[in-house]
Amino acid sequence: MSRYIRANTPGATYFFTVTLLDRQSRWLVDHVPLLRECVAATKADHPFRTDAMVVMPDHLHAIWTLPEQDADFSLRWMLIKRRFTRQLLCRRLLDPASSLPRRGTERSLWQRRFWEHQIRDDDDFARHVEYIHVNPVKHGLVAQARDWPYSSFHRFVRQGVVPADWGLRADVPGAFGE
Repeated sequence: MSRYIRANTPGATYFFTVTLLDRQSRWLVDHVPLLRECVAATKADHPFRTDAMVVMPDHLHAIWTLPEQDADFSLRWMLIKRRFTRQLLCRRLLDPASSLPRRGTERSLWQRRFWEHQIRDDDDFARHVEYIHVNPVKHGLVAQARDWPYSSFHRFVRQGVVPADWGLRADVPGAFGE
């Protein structure tokens, strides 16, 4: 069995890619309000700052900064994934057979693991934020980043960080876990 070594720096900033098992599904964008509730509930119990995020039909990318003295992002992702799956089941939106446990509390709606990268510096942060915001363009879902509703791009525009017409190209260099 493979053993994965994860970063373990308290208070650090991390980039994540979290993916559904069925890469053709649309669970995340079809139920964005529910996903937001699950993220908010997890954040209330285990605080973190969401620096940037995009929700795609079958995966999401996020940059989080954890509190000082805390490096447990795996717990947070486990709780978000579990809450989202349980809420879909409770609301009878997800067929119970499609989310049978593989092992313990892990459900088959999600891929078992997730991609994580500890942000090293301001340039690394900027490159990953750019990748997050251009992701819907890269996947051919929209022509411009501003056209995708499930992205922190809109917050960045409101704050004056980027212009509203930013995001016409989708060729951000780097490895991002897709």
